[in-house]
Amino acid sequence: MINRELIRIKVVQLVYAYYQNSNRSLDFVEKELLFSLSKSYELYAYLLQLIIAITNEERHRFEVITARSLREGTEPPSDRFVNNRFAVQLEENIQLAQMIGARNLSWQDDVEYIRSLCDRIEQTPDYQAYMALETTDYDTDRELWRKLYKMVLQNNESLESLLEEKSIYWNDDKDIVDTFVIKTIKRFDPGNGSDQPLLPEFKDEDDRKFAVKLFREAVVGAETYQQYMAEASRNWDLSRLAYMDLVIMQIALAEMLTFPNIPVSVTINEYVDLAKVYSTPKSGSYINGMLDSIARHLAKEGILLKPIANNKQ
Repeated sequence: MINRELIRIKVVQLVYAYYQNSNRSLDFVEKELLFSLSKSYELYAYLLQLIIAITNEERHRFEVITARSLREGTEPPSDRFVNNRFAVQLEENIQLAQMIGARNLSWQDDVEYIRSLCDRIEQTPDYQAYMALETTDYDTDRELWRKLYKMVLQNNESLESLLEEKSIYWNDDKDIVDTFVIKTIKRFDPGNGSDQPLLPEFKDEDDRKFAVKLFREAVVGAETYQQYMAEASRNWDLSRLAYMDLVIMQIALAEMLTFPNIPVSVTINEYVDLAKVYSTPKSGSYINGMLDSIARHLAKEGILLKPIANNKQ
């Protein structure tokens, strides 16, 4: 689940923090990197649990309205949403239950916020159309939750603020983790029952090694990478650059020179995108030009043994 985009973000954050707090050892920060990535996986479980929390609140509402309808002799409400087949399967998922239990995750302290999400969901056209259907099947139930997640929970600033208050490690994770949750919803198969596999923490051991190696190489080879930057900048004083720009380029060069299977263009594009988010408005175009120039120089010198395509950033 933790992909290389998220790994690069964490490495940039941790390398920057390493230089800001020089009394920390490499081993300490490396452990912090892996812990930070594990917290991203925790957020994945927590957001899946949010679907269950919303369903449970809707069950409570259903019970209250049903009891009132019995007293007043009115038509009882539909139980379609509270018995949504996908939500029930998620609630019964063994792997998710184990993750929630092991990490002590709960939405119980956020009842009012859960209620506000239920209010928003009930007002959506997709929810209302779903409740008006004559019949539904598993695919319909699952598709509803995919739509509701994208409409109500994804790109939700109030939810992001709430999560940031719960963990400093979740400040920049939600956008990426949202895509993993949506992918998980789409992959659920009723035939798997409670044994439906969730996404793994790492796709494979190579991604875990990529995280550690990228961080180590970026710091250990810092002097060399900074020399490459100084040579490429010609008369430009590196001290005038945003400090984050230097960190981002340093990590990009570490990736470029250490991982032979990652194309140069992929590396440049990834770190240009990071610069647009984490540095100044002009950083993206500057870093793009610098990295492209350094890569071509290193290839010419036989130091970078990769083909370099035309950079269209």
